[in-house]
Amino acid sequence: MSATPQATPTSDALIAQVLALQSALATERVALATERAAHAESRALVEHLTQECDHLRTSHERLRQDLELLRRRIFIAKAERIDSTQLELEFGQKLAALDALSGRLGLESNPSDTGTGASTGAGTKTTDKKKPTGRRNLSKVEIPEVRVEIADPVFDELVRAGKAERIGFEESYKLAWQRGGHRRLVIARVKYRTLNAEKNPTIATAPMPDETFPRSLAAPSLLSYVIAEKHLQGLPLFRIEDRFGRDGTPVDRGTMCRWLEDAGATAGATVIAAARQEALATAFCLSTDATGVAVQPIPTGDKKRQPCRHSHFFVQIADCDHIFFEFTPRETSAAVGEMFKGFKGYVQADAKNVYDILFRPPDGTGATDSVEDRRFEVGCWTHGRRGLWETAITTKSEVAREGLFRISRIYALEKTWRGKPPDEIKRLRNLHSRPLVEAFFAWVQVEYENVRAIRGPLRSALGYLSRQKTALMRFLDDGRLRLDNNHSEGALRRIAVGRKAWLFVGSDDHGTSAGHLFSLIASARLHRLDPEQYLRDLFRVLGQWPRDRYLELAPKYWAATRARLDPVELANEVGPLTIPPALPPEKQMPAR
Repeated sequence: MSATPQATPTSDALIAQVLALQSALATERVALATERAAHAESRALVEHLTQECDHLRTSHERLRQDLELLRRRIFIAKAERIDSTQLELEFGQKLAALDALSGRLGLESNPSDTGTGASTGAGTKTTDKKKPTGRRNLSKVEIPEVRVEIADPVFDELVRAGKAERIGFEESYKLAWQRGGHRRLVIARVKYRTLNAEKNPTIATAPMPDETFPRSLAAPSLLSYVIAEKHLQGLPLFRIEDRFGRDGTPVDRGTMCRWLEDAGATAGATVIAAARQEALATAFCLSTDATGVAVQPIPTGDKKRQPCRHSHFFVQIADCDHIFFEFTPRETSAAVGEMFKGFKGYVQADAKNVYDILFRPPDGTGATDSVEDRRFEVGCWTHGRRGLWETAITTKSEVAREGLFRISRIYALEKTWRGKPPDEIKRLRNLHSRPLVEAFFAWVQVEYENVRAIRGPLRSALGYLSRQKTALMRFLDDGRLRLDNNHSEGALRRIAVGRKAWLFVGSDDHGTSAGHLFSLIASARLHRLDPEQYLRDLFRVLGQWPRDRYLELAPKYWAATRARLDPVELANEVGPLTIPPALPPEKQMPAR
């Protein structure tokens, strides 16, 4: 019995110790759980910060790429050039594979395909005519001549004394300049005095012939000069006003502004309307693009300053026949649909969504609600190439550089058959270009899948090419179709350069009139006419021309029309004109 009382304290102590240990363990477990929770929170915070850091790093890289691209656009040449020799060195094996795929070697050795003298090899250049060297021979230039004879007084005394004689001149030439200027045009109508039936004298004056702008101060030559200075050379009216003032015949810029608006509206309602009607009815392909222009706000009574409105000039190039500039207050699908209303055929444009209305299926919901109005989209390879070029110069991506190299091979092939008939071009494209194009888009699809989840310029570039595959392959359908829309962008360049000087148009009406004048100038240059001389002749004859024959005055037909006019009558600023009869249909120029 004595062992039991001794064991009890020990058991109590052990129990107390166990309880203490359990309590300590629970405390440790709570502390461990707390620590684990804190560690999990720290880990989550680290992961969050890591993701945020990666996001910031990606954003920084994109900003750096955008900055590099802007820097190149502002401070370096804007041409999207790349060293093709370096690309050929990088992708030498790919070059051999692409040449074999396109049958390029067979093209080079085929004598029937080398009739244009164009280069057939990637590194072979055409033999250009040697550039003249030395001083030009001004005696063969058809310009007015001012002759200055320089004599020696000593020898002239000998000549007068009979001790010498003049045997000729030693002539040399310089290129001089004389300022032109205004001329006062005197319109003298003959006055007659006759006797009437009652034998009383009466006075009559010869009637004034019809004019395009009867009450205008400007003769056709001055009007065409102002139009050419403003819309061809890009001079704002205040500079033309300053020049006229220095010449001694000041003309207010507001007066010239009204001249331009009247001239553009008149041309738009006559010649431009007739040419546009022909183009929409007969053109094979219309190429289009747009650029912005500022419109001066309408003054309000509160005299508060208002910002200029942003409007657009659209260009439409109808094959090699006509060029039209259309002013629109807003760049919308409705405006685009109205411009192309009634046209069926091919339309070459970039992938901007305002053009989608032109290619909607004939389901009765869009502008093209009949099969006859179906239009086919032709893509622009320059726009497709631009994304790869921007990626290549900002990220040094090898994928982008390979894409540029593949596209350069397509363009190199296209250069070899430039100038050949359309049927021959189509045959050569199907034989040599089609394999390259199909291989290119297969490569695009593979590379796009690799970067589909990675945001960046490469994904954007490849995505554009993938989505535009059908439109970009459309040029293979016909030899008359172009690979790119560069000619439309080139036509808009005159506006883009000119607006840096004249800044804005005065109103929507002024913008519409300016578009018509731009159309006449661009079409005249297209047909190798002097725009100023063409405008002078146009406004000389327009007032007396039959209304149902305005198409004959379009730049496309002007050379043939001018040859049938009396040159003496046409040279006069005013006066009657002998209008030639209309040509029979079989002798009229066929529409292309």
